[in-house]
Amino acid sequence: MRDAPPGPSAVLRETAIRPETRSSESDPIDPPTGPVRGLGGEPGAPRREEPETEALGTPVVRDEVADEPDPEPDAVDAPAPRNPTLLDQMGGMSGIVASGVPVVVFVVAQAVAGNLVASIVAAVASALLVAGWRLTRGEAVQPALSGLLGVAVCAFVAWRTGEAKGFFLLGIWTSLIYGGVFLLSVIVRRPLVGVIWHLVNGEGQAWRRDVAVRRAFDIASLAWVVVFGARFVVQRWLYDSVYADTWLGWVRIAMGVPLAAVAAAVTVWAVRRSRQAHTHDEPRPRPHSRRAR
Repeated sequence: MRDAPPGPSAVLRETAIRPETRSSESDPIDPPTGPVRGLGGEPGAPRREEPETEALGTPVVRDEVADEPDPEPDAVDAPAPRNPTLLDQMGGMSGIVASGVPVVVFVVAQAVAGNLVASIVAAVASALLVAGWRLTRGEAVQPALSGLLGVAVCAFVAWRTGEAKGFFLLGIWTSLIYGGVFLLSVIVRRPLVGVIWHLVNGEGQAWRRDVAVRRAFDIASLAWVVVFGARFVVQRWLYDSVYADTWLGWVRIAMGVPLAAVAAAVTVWAVRRSRQAHTHDEPRPRPHSRRAR
């Protein structure tokens, strides 16, 4: 009868009796690799002390698994990149104010010198200076370039008509076009202020489902309709009157930034209303329940 093959316990006893199989007693034992599992088989749980084998004699004490390092504070505290707002796209408040500088220069030069060519040159030169100033400061140049192009077109119209009031003719008709577009957007239930705001900020057009938010943007769009409509009616009447050379330029300045600031305030109110509705619609996170141990 053949002898049975030695079992695992016999092999372990033989290994414990013959220590010379190790290359050196001072060589460290390589730690086990891979995820460490504890009592419940879950990674990260502390291990209990238990003898590895009865043959080896001494129990092996395994250290608790070290906690995972906390995330770097820079990664947690770093603010999310902010999308450019509509005001940023327009160059900020400085861009809005700077866009009216050439008009003021033209009106003042025309009132002082009374020379159309000199007024045109002064207006174009001021537009170039504004664009260069924004470029050297590292600010958005697109609003300044748009203003420079508009001043160049207005100067060309004034030069072709031979009259100083021709400088304001483009602005009069563009006010009518802008007012009509804003009014049409309200009629079709797509207020242009809300469409532009959410398009620039990449927030989609789901806001139109909220009746209160859409009504707020309707009011903001109608505010711009009033601004553009008032500019067209008043300035068009002055253009055909005998007061054109005296009052048209000053009225253009008075109905520029001040009226735009009023409409902008209504727009800010509508945007805040939209933000509040978006905050209320967000689902609140449910508290995590702890499992009983």
